[in-house]
Amino acid sequence: MKFFVDTAETKDIHELAATGLLDGVTTNPTLIAKSGRKILDVIAEICAIVPGPVSAEVAATDYENILREAKVLRRIATNVTIKVPLTPDGLRACKYLSSDGAMVNVTLCFSAAQALLAAKAGATFISPFVGRLDDVGQDGMELISDIVTIYRNYEALHTQVLVASVRSPMHVIHAAKIGAHVATLPPAVLRSLYAHPLTEKGLTTFLADWQKTGQTIA
Repeated sequence: MKFFVDTAETKDIHELAATGLLDGVTTNPTLIAKSGRKILDVIAEICAIVPGPVSAEVAATDYENILREAKVLRRIATNVTIKVPLTPDGLRACKYLSSDGAMVNVTLCFSAAQALLAAKAGATFISPFVGRLDDVGQDGMELISDIVTIYRNYEALHTQVLVASVRSPMHVIHAAKIGAHVATLPPAVLRSLYAHPLTEKGLTTFLADWQKTGQTIA
């Protein structure tokens, strides 16, 4: 499974990229707004940090303006992934952009039917929002399972399932067991994957026992 980080804060991206475990980055208008910076500057900086896909979302909702904004975003770097909404105009733009060689992330997916349309439109990634489905009493992981199953039935579909709106490590584990290709995680959730109290307890014991030996490794 690939790990993307869902943020526009370049300090977090620098720190996580240094681990060698980060495969890409996703952003959205809300995250850009929180950064307090201009989108073109933020995306350019992120693309210089991470060689993998960097999702930059258009703000337009009609076909012509989606393409106009996508043209601007594509000029930033070769690893920019154009993020479009799962609407008729967004899917039409996805078809055009993917045919033109662009990576496209179709976002705000809440049904398997929507995911199938995105794949037929040539999306590089489909972003189902599991946490938001959980919030309204539906099972977000059931949607991931349905999409993965459908995509596997058709060799001609190459869209990767990018699990979004991830709230906890368990979302990540469940998605990995189902076979999702990518999970995009807030920095705090990505860092929490390292943590386990028994790991910390064991390390403390090992270090204490090593200190008693009086040895050094040199």
